[in-house]
Amino acid sequence: MNTLLFKHIDNTSLIVFRIFFGLLCFLESVGAIVTGWVKRTLVDPQFTFNFIGFDWLQPLSGNWMYTFYAVMGIFGLLIMVGYKYRFSALMFALMWSAIYFMQKSAYNNHYYLLFLLSFIMVAMPANRYASIDVKLNPKLKQISMPNWCKLVFFIQLFIIYTYASVAKLYPDWLDASVIKLLMQGKSHFPIIGGFLQNEYVHYFIAYSGIIFDGLIIPLLLYKPTRKYAFFASIFFHLFNSAVFHIGIFPFLSLAFCLFFFEPKTIRNIFLKKKEIYSGNTIKTPNYANVFKLVFVTYFIIQIALPLRHHFIEDNVLWTEEGHRLSWRMMLRAKSGSIHFRVVDQSNNSIIPINLNDYLTKKQQRNLKTKPDFIWQFSQRLKDKFKSEGKTVSIFVTSYVSVNGKPSKRFINPEIDLAKVEWNHFKHNSWILPSK
Repeated sequence: MNTLLFKHIDNTSLIVFRIFFGLLCFLESVGAIVTGWVKRTLVDPQFTFNFIGFDWLQPLSGNWMYTFYAVMGIFGLLIMVGYKYRFSALMFALMWSAIYFMQKSAYNNHYYLLFLLSFIMVAMPANRYASIDVKLNPKLKQISMPNWCKLVFFIQLFIIYTYASVAKLYPDWLDASVIKLLMQGKSHFPIIGGFLQNEYVHYFIAYSGIIFDGLIIPLLLYKPTRKYAFFASIFFHLFNSAVFHIGIFPFLSLAFCLFFFEPKTIRNIFLKKKEIYSGNTIKTPNYANVFKLVFVTYFIIQIALPLRHHFIEDNVLWTEEGHRLSWRMMLRAKSGSIHFRVVDQSNNSIIPINLNDYLTKKQQRNLKTKPDFIWQFSQRLKDKFKSEGKTVSIFVTSYVSVNGKPSKRFINPEIDLAKVEWNHFKHNSWILPSK
């Protein structure tokens, strides 16, 4: 295992990846401001639906979230140029983590990937060449890195793509009905909008998605197929960028390909003056045993988390329990309706609730189909009326449709949600069965 982890290899791919990673972090931060994402998601709402347990984590008041994102973008630039690299990478990781846990109305698996990757990059010796840190302290300069620096990306990507492929193996994906629903919302796109409504395109997207996710990492690792897999990656990720508008993440996915090509190839394109490391040394650090424990534990967690929904009652497509942190990407289309009945326990009078008084349209869409949103909003209503000296009961009438199927009652209307606790690790019984 020491050989596997600590044998030194050329570090060209990591150096170039650091530059791309920092640039993309900067563009993600600035782009969120320019496109209005920060305003819609963090400034306009009265409150955000944070990850349960992070209730204390709410956006800064006024326009301070714009400053937050601007500072985060500056740290992205510092990562790119390699200045105070560890500090800059850590600060970006912490700030991105705050955003990630602060809101889930705009949840995306790619946000989770950037959360993991930002902390992985803190541990990487990515500033040992072509960096301001090396200019200021030439002793830092190295042309090699431990093999674990590359291995981390290989394993992480294999886990992501494998789970993404397996998750697509269910009837509504295999008959392309999910893709049809997703593409209906793209019909207004210029040039490609009409093309995306064709049935054969739906089947192509459905099955090419399964094949691509399942095979792309082995094909990139295998030298005879690497070039073809790379061109397939370019098409796949640029298509996702054009159709789904998911920011920097198609380009970040393409940047990962740097680790699959020979160092000389990467050097000749990006760092022509850099020496190529040709040694074969194994440098086992003093903390090797601790590192191996952390390394193995981390990937056990990464393998286990996407499996947890199999141990929770009912179908994850219905309950959403175990959906996040599981690489279940673009898998379903859901719609619903919801009504909150708030009863003042002192006189049994009904307190009318208008969702427009509390939530943005995007928050309301999530509220209609996601039980954790429903529970959190119920708790917020309970606390609001408690502050007014009222003790209330909260009942929900909710119907949900999954993948265009007929709507079914979602939440037990007899359960007082003001009184129930949220279960993180098992099924919440007030969610009605899918069948």
